[in-house]
Amino acid sequence: MKLTLYQIDAFTNHLFGGNPAAVIPLDQWISDSLMQRLAMENNLSETVFFVPSEKPDADYEIRWFTPVSEINLCGHATLASAYVLYHVMGYGYPAIRFHSKSGILVVTKNFDKISMDFPAWKPEPVTDVPAELVTALGNISFTAVHKYRDYLVEVADEGLVQLCQPDFTLLKKLGEKVILTAKGSKVDFVSRFFAPTVGVDEDPVTGSAHSQLIPYWAEKLGKKTLHARQLSKRGGELWCEHLGDRVSIAGQCVFFMKGEIDL
Repeated sequence: MKLTLYQIDAFTNHLFGGNPAAVIPLDQWISDSLMQRLAMENNLSETVFFVPSEKPDADYEIRWFTPVSEINLCGHATLASAYVLYHVMGYGYPAIRFHSKSGILVVTKNFDKISMDFPAWKPEPVTDVPAELVTALGNISFTAVHKYRDYLVEVADEGLVQLCQPDFTLLKKLGEKVILTAKGSKVDFVSRFFAPTVGVDEDPVTGSAHSQLIPYWAEKLGKKTLHARQLSKRGGELWCEHLGDRVSIAGQCVFFMKGEIDL
């Protein structure tokens, strides 16, 4: 069996920036164990698979795998999948409807950007902050701690986000993914994302984290349209909008390579 693999840098307009995703289009599903082994072999934060859907409300089924586990939502690999469909595979309709473990995700192309309609996950305040979380983030001073799927930790300024050196061993023991965020100086907000519990110490740019970040910062800043940066070494840029129970996340992509897997 031969499979085609594309590697796309998502949430960036230049090579070696943003978040690289391995995209593997399929005609029909292969086994879960094989998808997981392929993700482990690729050793990127996400390998994404999609197949044509037979459901009336969807065009494709989509699933995402880190090197160690399947996850329920991934932004950069969804963006990369849409890029492959639009720019490589010749998908000609204005919208792509992906059926996923987080429901229907609608993706549209707007000039040089691709926009994703994702669920809004409003995080709630955490009153009992685990001591391990404080220690793992280097005992930096928190402004607030909230949580929906992941811990959302706000600090006073973006310098603290940029300079944080987490203890990934402690974060893995904590068993939670962590978003570190602050108000930005040149954008509305900045963030970093740590997920050693699913085999990714630091994710370069994380669309799913913005399902929490957008409603959080929209309320805090009193605005619905937001511009964000993720401050990983590769860096990434996102254009965001709060739409009530949904969020819009837009970004750019760059093609890196095409390969063939021989199984």
